Amino acid sequence: MTAMTTPPSPILIGALAPLSPPGWAAAGRHLVAGLELAVRDLNSSGGVDGRPLKLLVRDTAADPMRATAAVDEFADIGAAAVVGEFHSVVARAAAAQSVVRHLPFVCSSAVLDALTDEPTDLVARIAPPQSRGWTLYADYLRSLGHAHIAVVAQPSIYWAAGGQILSRRLVVTRLTPDQLTSPGPRILAGATAVLLLTGHPEPALSLVRSIRRDHPDVLIGAPAGQPELPEWCTPEGAGIPFLRYLPSRFTSLGGRVAADLPRSPSFVAFEGYDAVKAVAEFLRARAWSEVDVEGTRGRITFRSTPELPIWQWTWSPLQIADRDPADPTAFRVLRSG
Repeated sequence: MTAMTTPPSPILIGALAPLSPPGWAAAGRHLVAGLELAVRDLNSSGGVDGRPLKLLVRDTAADPMRATAAVDEFADIGAAAVVGEFHSVVARAAAAQSVVRHLPFVCSSAVLDALTDEPTDLVARIAPPQSRGWTLYADYLRSLGHAHIAVVAQPSIYWAAGGQILSRRLVVTRLTPDQLTSPGPRILAGATAVLLLTGHPEPALSLVRSIRRDHPDVLIGAPAGQPELPEWCTPEGAGIPFLRYLPSRFTSLGGRVAADLPRSPSFVAFEGYDAVKAVAEFLRARAWSEVDVEGTRGRITFRSTPELPIWQWTWSPLQIADRDPADPTAFRVLRSG
């Protein structure tokens, strides 16, 4: 008789995503689609050292406490690593707890520079740091002649950090959402552009309608990427520059992944796919400095710098884009960096 072979046990990978309000659930769904597709592709080619990956998805709902609890759960059941998360405040909580529980964490989409308080070799990031993207955005506005802007910001360390980056390049007038919805041209205090540092879909979409009505000649901007999501596929959501993390050209892998993902995937889905590719390679190599793997948007390698406390994908792609006013289903690339 031939002895039966025991199948190898799966490698458990914890995944964090905002899948319900007040999180940006549309972004969370795109993120999970990318994560799940990457796991399927890796398993079809043998997994990691012959062991399949098993993804354990948990909804953070944009709540740092839920993320912390999920990381504890992953550690308690023997997960090998954590991937994902879109919201910077939530990713920061997840990163801190991953360090406490000694779990490698690949943050897919959150950009806050200070993702951890202290330097760590356990945390790496796929998305570019906020300082890089928002500086490019500020310089783009200056090139259009917008040296004085208004920002409508909700309380958050992420929005506050973004406002500080913008103020290094621009004159910034800070407003609350309530101030902006009060009609009257004087409220903008001479600003020629208004940036929405607010949640999605609300109050961001209501603010767009208010600005379009009361200040039709003012440029609206949304550097955090809200217009990438399908709710903005309307005439009023067009012509609003935002940051997106896509290359000028996908790799051959990226082209295939784009075809396999659900219809009209956002950049968040590709970040999810690349995060799984990176964590799988880390599990083989056991060091971020040894990770060198093809991603959907370029070759993924990581470096550690004095400016950032974590390991960062060296050449993560970056664009400023908007929805075309002539066809809001189409995107225009305004600048790459």
